Amino acid sequence: MKRVFSGVKPTGHLTLGNYLGAMRQWAEVDQHRADALFCVVDLHALTVDHDPARVRRLSRQTATLLLAAGLDPALCTLFVQSHVDEHARLSYLLECVATDGEMRRMIQYREKAARERERGGSVRLSLLTYPVLMAADILAYGTDEVPVGDDQAQHVELTRDLALRFNQRYGQTFVVPRATHPAVAARVMNLQAPASKMGKSEDSGPGIVYLLDEPDVVRKKVMRAVTDSGREVVYDRPGRPGVANLLEILAACTGGNPETLGGVYESYGALKKDTAEAVVEVLRPVQARHKELCADPVYVEGVLREGAEKARAMARPVVDSAYRAIGLLPPVAEPALNAAR
Repeated sequence: MKRVFSGVKPTGHLTLGNYLGAMRQWAEVDQHRADALFCVVDLHALTVDHDPARVRRLSRQTATLLLAAGLDPALCTLFVQSHVDEHARLSYLLECVATDGEMRRMIQYREKAARERERGGSVRLSLLTYPVLMAADILAYGTDEVPVGDDQAQHVELTRDLALRFNQRYGQTFVVPRATHPAVAARVMNLQAPASKMGKSEDSGPGIVYLLDEPDVVRKKVMRAVTDSGREVVYDRPGRPGVANLLEILAACTGGNPETLGGVYESYGALKKDTAEAVVEVLRPVQARHKELCADPVYVEGVLREGAEKARAMARPVVDSAYRAIGLLPPVAEPALNAAR
């Protein structure tokens, strides 16, 4: 089986976009077709100002929601990044292979650094280097495929470059992964700003549907979604982004086709109503399972503990091999105590 790796950063509450765009694919497809690892990448949450207690709380919530969305520990490996030391161990080696220019060309770094400079501030060094940690996340497991959205494709390309460079300089060590873009995944946009992705890093907002939003809250957000000028309901992503977003969400929730659905409705109100109810129904089983899991924290802790043990067993040989290849002296084994007794 191919090995697949995906991660979720606990920088905010998970959204409908996270579920329709990735999590559902992981649960319904990836964990059945591949040797799949899913990771709460909590170290990545430290690249910006953060509240330590909130990071811990969101890390647990993220893991619990991944289980609620259908990830099965019997089929996949679910763990927290900081519980497996090999991620940080390998990251430094890859920093010794990466270049400053490569890091500064990363789009997310350039955008965030520019915003901070405009405010008279600066960003943390870890924001510059975190794509290398992301590469370590992937390469430590001999990953074949990385399911990503378009916004993360550049990071997978960097991972490939670092793997190839390391292999050429120090000998064959890493599997060179490739990015995959699942056709069934949906790209969900902000309901109030349909040109922007529905991101989880924002603390609140009427354009973001969170996985744990109450049904009435979901309905209110969808009913207040931005539409476009005119009254005709047609699927036209460039020209009618608001309506197109609603049609894409409805199609993703019901298994329909957005273009076909565009010909069904005569008013925005009817489209919004059906979309709202479809979202409520999609989230209902996830929320119910989340409630059950929250009542059994020992089970969730056990899943994460066993997942980290499995992940560590997979990553350690790869990372140890990289340490040897790059020229580091292996640790001296302690002599057996009382061997003569």
